[in-house]
Amino acid sequence: MKTIQEIKDMLSRSEGEEALNAANEIVNNQSSSKETMAMAYYLRGNAYRQNGNVRMALNSYLEAMELDPDGPAAEAYRHVQELLAFYHKDYYNP
Repeated sequence: MKTIQEIKDMLSRSEGEEALNAANEIVNNQSSSKETMAMAYYLRGNAYRQNGNVRMALNSYLEAMELDPDGPAAEAYRHVQELLAFYHKDYYNP
């Protein structure tokens, strides 16, 4: 099983698919601590986002926020929501 740091390193190298698999392995391991699980969900969200699956990224961030409401997933979730809600009137009214 990969460590949290190894998953972060994979994401920094744009290895989203490998990071996703490693994060899923931690998430499916019920013996992990609450903090580790929260970070794994957050990193899984980052991997989904890197792979272009925004819906699954948001779901993973929500899972992480349930375990750690003050963790980095809350900021990531808010950031993605703001990107999805972005509206520029000139883009829609040529």
